[in-house]
Amino acid sequence: MVDCDPQTLRNLTLFTDSEGRGHFSELARGGVTAGGDSRYARHLALPEVGPEGQLKLQEASALVIGAGGLGSPALLYLAAAGIGRIGLIDDDTVDLTNLQRQVLHSTSEVGESKAASAERRLTDLNPEVSVEAIEGRLDATNALAIIQRFDIVIDGTDNFDTRYLIGDACEILDKPWVFGSIHRFEGQVATFNLDGGPNYRDLFPNAPEEGLAPNCEEAGVLGVLPGIVGSIQATEAIKVILGIGEPLNGKLLVIDALGMGFRTLEFSKDESREVVTELEEECCGSCSSDADSPSGLMLEISPSEFVQRRDSGWGVFLLDVRRSQEEAIATISGTDLRIEHNQVPMRMSEIPLDKDVVVYCRTGSRSAAVARYLISTGLAKGEVYNLRGGIHEWSDTVNPDIIKY
Repeated sequence: MVDCDPQTLRNLTLFTDSEGRGHFSELARGGVTAGGDSRYARHLALPEVGPEGQLKLQEASALVIGAGGLGSPALLYLAAAGIGRIGLIDDDTVDLTNLQRQVLHSTSEVGESKAASAERRLTDLNPEVSVEAIEGRLDATNALAIIQRFDIVIDGTDNFDTRYLIGDACEILDKPWVFGSIHRFEGQVATFNLDGGPNYRDLFPNAPEEGLAPNCEEAGVLGVLPGIVGSIQATEAIKVILGIGEPLNGKLLVIDALGMGFRTLEFSKDESREVVTELEEECCGSCSSDADSPSGLMLEISPSEFVQRRDSGWGVFLLDVRRSQEEAIATISGTDLRIEHNQVPMRMSEIPLDKDVVVYCRTGSRSAAVARYLISTGLAKGEVYNLRGGIHEWSDTVNPDIIKY
């Protein structure tokens, strides 16, 4: 028997199968199958959920974009709650550095597709739910087709381009979605596009300059923080499906893990903003042709070409824009100066802009932002290059002894 209050279960018919397990068969009124064994007994005991609510969860579908730090707890709790159909999309593989926070995966799955790893774990957790795993990346060519097949979307990504894409697609399709963000010890959660409420662009009209808002790989993150934020995202999704409580509609929940503080900021729909009518391919990078003139354009150079030209006598200034902690992990031989990217405007005098400059970081995003900034000042007399792929591509193509982190 399930240890629920009899009054709560008054509308249920309880029977025992051949193995002696108690099952909730159907509602006394309506005859709707509540399904399965006592897996959802604690939900059934809640007046706000009950068997009718559990059926809503069973008949609902949710898409989680990203099976990483945020996606891990969100996916686990959605599956445990009995969401009938769960979609997940991820194009990455499990890495050892993920396991500090991405609790959906295990050490034995390092190197495996995150989508495949997640599908197996969720199916094992709750075989009653249908899991649809997509090994790929959400982009402008597939966003509408994928999102339209689900009732609600949970954002488990870590970049602005995908968040704006999710927001635009959900606005076009009139789908609610739950946003989550993490940075070091702080998290944010909001529910967008719910019942005509505000969307992502109402809160964040413009993305910050690429690279100036580093993701958790660059800035670091407390391992348990994605668990807190992802669990709140799952809570929001379940509330929306059930139609209970007060979702974070027009509200941004800000979480401070160090001070253990929670505060809610309210925002409203920008009625002057034009509703998105179509998705267009956007250039997510900058001009990268080495044949372009440096006048107003950022150039890119590959690590191998950089080495070849420098070995041939190129008098170039090599600028590292990472943090000091990253420099201690790995650095490129011949680096002339390191200035953290957000300190560059205050230390411009230290950069010899009368000669060619190559800027690098971990993967090339922060350095691209700095290179564009240096050009925008109009002070650069030489050419300014972004080192394509940063430390990672350098390790892959020039020196494998350089640690990728």
